[in-house]
Amino acid sequence: MSDSVEARQSIAPRPGVLSLNINSKSALYAAYIPLFKNGGIFIPTPRIYNIGDEVFMLISLMNEPAKLPIAGTVAWITPANAQNNRVQGIGVHFNNDESGIEAKHKIENLLGGVMNSTRPTHTM
Repeated sequence: MSDSVEARQSIAPRPGVLSLNINSKSALYAAYIPLFKNGGIFIPTPRIYNIGDEVFMLISLMNEPAKLPIAGTVAWITPANAQNNRVQGIGVHFNNDESGIEAKHKIENLLGGVMNSTRPTHTM
């Protein structure tokens, strides 16, 4: 398995639908944003978003057979050519609904003790 995180715009009738495939625990750690109240995830994307934009995500987590459908709000933006060569993308705060709560719990269970690591992430 590679440590890659892949994001792409899905071909869908509604703008703002993103697909994210996370293939490893280290990639999940780098993408997850536990500082957001409801949890959140960093999605690498060249597409321009604004803080407050609503997005819908389909997230595949490692060996999980089903994708998690999650709605959220853009709460973080890393622009192109950001300082320290950070990856361009957005941080999405999960909505406080059933799918957002389920995603937060599933991700935090997968990460377990790794969440206390001091390794850098895409956002910190």
